Amino acid sequence: MLEAHDLAGTRGHARLFAGISFRVEAGHALIVTGANGSGKTTLLRMLAGLTAPAAGAIRWKGAVAAPFDPRLRAAVAFVGHLSALKNELSAAENLASLVALSGASASPDQIEAALDAVALSKQRTLPTRALSQGQRRRIGLARLSLSRNPLWILDEPGTALDSDGAALLASMARRHLDAGGCAVIATHQPLALPPSRTATLSLG
Repeated sequence: MLEAHDLAGTRGHARLFAGISFRVEAGHALIVTGANGSGKTTLLRMLAGLTAPAAGAIRWKGAVAAPFDPRLRAAVAFVGHLSALKNELSAAENLASLVALSGASASPDQIEAALDAVALSKQRTLPTRALSQGQRRRIGLARLSLSRNPLWILDEPGTALDSDGAALLASMARRHLDAGGCAVIATHQPLALPPSRTATLSLG
């Protein structure tokens, strides 16, 4: 579904990586590892159609995806390493806003069910400023549970999650792969995904 050919990434005048090539089939995940500053976020933003590569090409379903390609952007559920939540909004309001920004829609009942699935039902009306970092991360997981996008691109999704949250993330990722989706995940933490359906790319 997703292919990269000889990708290169830069930050300012510094080259972060070059010659990166891979293929991620439906039902499979690519785990991206590397030290801080090795270019993991830069690579993920390229694959999400948010940043142009310094060199190389990205293909989505066989067709070249130009930088900022609307076809690729429409296929992606992107979760950055920052939560992108508004402190003054409640958990439910933030989740509804994230879903709307992705171009999808969800009913109040679906929003409530998604928050319940990530153990935030009691916190759904609290302002987000009152939530812990792990609880804020769970709002992002709730958004993924409502996504129908086939390509998940996740940047350090396990940050601040406790063991239950990490298990929930892995379970959601497995269900996504089982449904024929694919994922590119940058992480320092191991994810309990099937080895036969997981490849690793190390930067740096």
